[in-house]
Amino acid sequence: MDLSLILPAYNERASIGSTIDQAFAYFESRGIDAEIIVAADGHDGTREFVREKAGCASNLIVIGHEERSGKGRGIREAVALARGQVIGYADADNKVPVEDFDRIRPWLAEGYQVVAGSRALAQSQIDRYQPWYRRVGSKGFYVFMKTVVGLPGIHDTQCGFKFFHRDAALRLFGLQRIDGYMFDVEILALAQRLGYRIKEVPIRWHDDADSRLQLFSGNLRNAIDIFKIRWWLLRLNEAPNAITATAGDN
Repeated sequence: MDLSLILPAYNERASIGSTIDQAFAYFESRGIDAEIIVAADGHDGTREFVREKAGCASNLIVIGHEERSGKGRGIREAVALARGQVIGYADADNKVPVEDFDRIRPWLAEGYQVVAGSRALAQSQIDRYQPWYRRVGSKGFYVFMKTVVGLPGIHDTQCGFKFFHRDAALRLFGLQRIDGYMFDVEILALAQRLGYRIKEVPIRWHDDADSRLQLFSGNLRNAIDIFKIRWWLLRLNEAPNAITATAGDN
């Protein structure tokens, strides 16, 4: 199988059907043998809807939990099931059109193990911006994250449109621990630590005005997770063999 596309979802019953249909139509138009894995948490019927939509098809799979277990956990569990030679994830509400995989694919073919969409490059196209207070918060988060974690050369950690060579995905998500939104930072930090080639590419993006992040409690958890990532990286620097041992445990 060429590609496994993971769609993390939390109560996305209203939008998940059209996202799946658009993705499969795109894959067919490009001759890509693909599967979609929906990692759906919540209680609005998303999992049941996708199971019914899949029927007996083997290329549409749904997993997830009644409770909200976190985007990082959902993608980690989906990667463990993925069969594609390329494994990636996109937002269930189609913030980045799936057709932008056309921009990702050439860099994977050139040997980059991690290719990430970015909203922060000169060629990126933002069709609808976030509210001003979220843009200000994002800039503050970026400065905070860079101070604590580093990630030189990375301009946008949080764009939910990332793709990996299979071996890289299995290794990175075998090491990944953060269940919440900061798993993106963790994955990129681990990729740099392991010496993987990372490429950021410009994408089209629009805000759907439906952020699931709670401003205070969500950002507090994000800050704690950033410090956890920093501690994890320090541990790896002090004991380089720990990354191999931990990978073997997963």
